[in-house]
Amino acid sequence: MDDSLIPFIALATAFTLLIFTLCLFGVRRFNLRRALGTVDASICTAGHSWQMGVCRYQDNELEWFRLMSLSVIPKHRFKRSSLELLGRRQPTEDELVRVQPGVVVVELEYEGRKFMLAMNFDAYAGLSSWLEAGPVIGVGTWR
Repeated sequence: MDDSLIPFIALATAFTLLIFTLCLFGVRRFNLRRALGTVDASICTAGHSWQMGVCRYQDNELEWFRLMSLSVIPKHRFKRSSLELLGRRQPTEDELVRVQPGVVVVELEYEGRKFMLAMNFDAYAGLSSWLEAGPVIGVGTWR
């Protein structure tokens, strides 16, 4: 083999791996969005840095997946019975550059820890309805 082909083979291999990785991102994103009960939502935990992702409603859990990840395991899981909706507000000036345009910031508390989700208003309405419809801890009691 000619030594001048080695850089070409290395570049072709790197390009092929890049395309394959991008295809995996696309397939994962398609599968997440295809399921019922998924919405785009950025999250801000105690570190005060916003991360883009996808929320998925399950029967008794709210799952949050990172947008730029190949993992099929959610980064955060919140039990419905331990999740409390504190309110919603418009993003501040600092937050406007970190979240998608046209979102509301939803303030939540889970087991004593506060965090925020940024989602469009329709997704917020779905989240509040999902929380209100769920049972509270205890037999025969509802929210």
